[in-house]
Amino acid sequence: MAESKVYFSDMRAHGQSLLLKLKRLMKAAGFENIDFAGKFVAVKIHFGEPGNLAYLRPNWAGVVCDYVKELGGKPFLTDCNTLYVGGRKNALDHLDSAYKNGYNPFQTGVHTIIADGLKGTDEALIPVEGGEYVKEAKIGRALADADIIISLSHFKGHEQAGFGGALKNLGMGGGSRAGKMEMHSAGKPFVKQRKCIGCGACARICAHGAPIIADGKCTIDQDRCVGCGRCIGVCPKDAVTPANDEAFEILGCKIAEYAKAVCADKPHFHISLAIDISPFCDCHAENDAAVVPDVGMFASFDPVAIDMACADAVNAQPPIENSMLGECEHTHHDHFTDISPTTDWRSQTEHAEKIGLGSRKYELVRI
Repeated sequence: MAESKVYFSDMRAHGQSLLLKLKRLMKAAGFENIDFAGKFVAVKIHFGEPGNLAYLRPNWAGVVCDYVKELGGKPFLTDCNTLYVGGRKNALDHLDSAYKNGYNPFQTGVHTIIADGLKGTDEALIPVEGGEYVKEAKIGRALADADIIISLSHFKGHEQAGFGGALKNLGMGGGSRAGKMEMHSAGKPFVKQRKCIGCGACARICAHGAPIIADGKCTIDQDRCVGCGRCIGVCPKDAVTPANDEAFEILGCKIAEYAKAVCADKPHFHISLAIDISPFCDCHAENDAAVVPDVGMFASFDPVAIDMACADAVNAQPPIENSMLGECEHTHHDHFTDISPTTDWRSQTEHAEKIGLGSRKYELVRI
């Protein structure tokens, strides 16, 4: 596959706003070549788990959305609900978390829409061309309905995927709660008996009769269960639990296939900020110290190439001494694997290239 261009600017201000620098980077990367006129534009972002301070500031999203509006588009900020129990597992909690972290119309100038709806069950089934692990991806409805996709990603480490960049933002972030279960799990959900109140919500939504209520508690018939995950979304007590037993290498492949589904048959553009590079995901309710110095901002039409460029740039940085990376053994010649030795971030990029989502080869254009 041919090289893709990835545009890069460092974080030196030189007397000008970094926000204006981002806009110039986007323009140089060809942002204005997209026909935005009258189109619904989903800006896919992570709003940050409450308590985490490493997530991207909403000012960055404001620049992107203002630029889209200048070009005639109708942007909105979006993410899907989380599979785990936290501050973003349903749309109301998710919106509260987003607003508290500054992602509100007063700050960003646009509305925030939780893509998979109130309980994480509002999804579209999108075929994955060339998919080896996923035949139909369960994508948040608002993302599926958008005319154009823009990913705005905080590039950082990740304890399961190795790192989180454009592919993970799109793939894992774009999946509904059932989609996230499909990526994380090789098996089927089960019920934590101590949490179950026997309300029957899971039984009512199941088309296969898998949840069985007896003696005020639910169990899931694993033979009947097809693993769709809709019971997870409707359980009011978070008693229905995914297996979370997928191998990390296959997890990366599934993320790539979901990312391809999100981008399928529509224009897409990708921005990644390699700043405040924490060792773990912004889904944590805390963030450890940055592991390397800030690198800069990247933009590209290719989500695979931009992830590769970010990974190479981070790996070229010296570890910060008083950080998780600074304290661990350096035996893998890779910062992400040194931090999380059981992960394999290359499974994301290699599989994404294999299924035709983009190229791992890139030309870095400095702006």
